[in-house]
Amino acid sequence: MALEEQPADRASIHAELERVRTDLHQLVSRATADDLRRRTNGTRWTNGQMLWHMAFGYLLVRRLLLLVRLFGRLPEPFSRAFAAVLNAGTRPFHHVNYAGAVGGALVFHGPHLTRQFDRTIGLLHRRLDAESDAALARRMHFPVDWDPFFQETMTLEQVYRYATQHYDFHRAQLTLE
Repeated sequence: MALEEQPADRASIHAELERVRTDLHQLVSRATADDLRRRTNGTRWTNGQMLWHMAFGYLLVRRLLLLVRLFGRLPEPFSRAFAAVLNAGTRPFHHVNYAGAVGGALVFHGPHLTRQFDRTIGLLHRRLDAESDAALARRMHFPVDWDPFFQETMTLEQVYRYATQHYDFHRAQLTLE
């Protein structure tokens, strides 16, 4: 049976979202000021900046869902061209991605971060419940040079799962514990 013909596994996506919500709350509540200023393993970010970056992945998913809904309805060459244009801008993207986490962590930290995260996770839960199986099977091309978890093409269902893959990868880089 092809991927598009299989029913979406909404329950496991909901479980992933809740697992991450609980984990982020625990990390934020336990982190001291010194913890948040400490560098992460393998990045230039501090733990505080990384926490924002991890949460931001879910905010990004909200935008990616819109793109997949749009490009998933258009002929395939449109999303391929869009992904190629984004891949051409990979170098500036990485600079903006780094600076965004540095700046984002100045605004979104502590309870402000967890409140924003809760709103985003709640919205993703509601949106996921409203998606049809046909919508979750829509796909588009992605800029694979932007993120190691982007695949050449991704379905809407895979985009819902993307942020948790991103979160778990960066979770291992934290030096909070």
